[in-house]
Amino acid sequence: MSLCSVSVGTGGIRPCSIPFGVDQFDPTTEKGKKGMASFYNWYYATFTLVLMITFTVVVYIQDKISWVWGYAIPTILMLCAIVLFFVGTHIYVLIKPEGSIFTALAQVAAAAYKKRNLNLPPTDRHRDADRTAFYDPPLDPATVVLSKLPLTNQFRFLNKAAIVADNELNPDGSRVNKWNLCTIQQVEEFKCLIRVTPIWLTGILSMTPVLTQSTFSISQALRMDRHMGPDFVAPAGSISVITYLTIALWIPLYDRLVVPALRKITAHPNGITELQRMGIGIIFGVLSMVVAGIVEMERRNWGKKSVSLSVFWLAPQFVLMGLFEAFNLVGQIEFFNKEFPEHMRTMGNALAFCSISFASYLTTALVQIVHDATAGADGNSDWLTNNINAGKLDCFYYTVAAISFFNLFCFLYCANRYHYKGRASESGDGQILEIVSSGKKLDV
Repeated sequence: MSLCSVSVGTGGIRPCSIPFGVDQFDPTTEKGKKGMASFYNWYYATFTLVLMITFTVVVYIQDKISWVWGYAIPTILMLCAIVLFFVGTHIYVLIKPEGSIFTALAQVAAAAYKKRNLNLPPTDRHRDADRTAFYDPPLDPATVVLSKLPLTNQFRFLNKAAIVADNELNPDGSRVNKWNLCTIQQVEEFKCLIRVTPIWLTGILSMTPVLTQSTFSISQALRMDRHMGPDFVAPAGSISVITYLTIALWIPLYDRLVVPALRKITAHPNGITELQRMGIGIIFGVLSMVVAGIVEMERRNWGKKSVSLSVFWLAPQFVLMGLFEAFNLVGQIEFFNKEFPEHMRTMGNALAFCSISFASYLTTALVQIVHDATAGADGNSDWLTNNINAGKLDCFYYTVAAISFFNLFCFLYCANRYHYKGRASESGDGQILEIVSSGKKLDV
């Protein structure tokens, strides 16, 4: 029951907290745009700081003092968080809900199917499509949507949903039936969902190194020397704090030093694009698994000689994993929040965390496959046997590294062909991007 309650609570907090925070910034100003970019970094940095305390102080209390106090401390802190949240209610920027986003998406699909036999007006692929033949009313100032999306030629068959046919408009210009005629804005928002899907799928595979290490590193730590001084023995479950410490140190450094330096070179407000940041993170994930395999091979060789290596031999792989999260996971969160339409940010943020959930199932399936495939017919130990000194955990790490390396090329293929929201051009992330800076267009 407690696990189910945590799942429900997490499902309500995580998808909404970041979009709600973003709503507090004004995206129409330069200060607001920079504030939003920093918000993603600092949100994850503070989130990581809390995890770091959890995996050290709270785990130590649970392990050495009392599980009752170990559960009581998070409970008390959550009550404090609830009080703090309501104290700030009068200063929040609150966006009124507009109803289900899925209804508008279903209307686009239905209208495009009904008008599948209509011919689209001719367009120039290097310019915005002609909007005069399509239904394009002004934006409702009461909605959260701040700007119109340009009509693009990608997935052109969906544009038919916005073609104005006979008897589809009332005398006042409103639609007779929303299921027969959609706005250009609706069509482009539907395209946003289609565009991000391949990136999201590659994001699921990119999370497998994180989950692999979080599972098996504890088994490694239990067979290593965890002494920190003559009297203190670190809990095996606290070893992953190295990852969170790396994130907590790197993200402020990245936000305050690296981004401004890159901004001077690329003229991009964030230094590099979200997709480039995600790609760098995947590389760190691959390197982390390779290093983990090398360390495990060394640990097992010494373990067979009854020699326990220091647990800090695991530090390099956790540092690399921290850099992976700082680049890839933060990049995913920022990417989905920016590339989804304004009123779909909660859904976009949920996708980032769903990547972790689906990656958990994928990792579980991979572990089971390796168990079955490497178990000997004569009952010999498989790669992931409970006695890791008799198994080959390093081979499993190399397998995950190979899968992640293959996923890197899949990601690069999808990223190079991705069309950013709000751009009518056909350029992907790997081609020339036009960036407006100080009134000048710079080729990056």
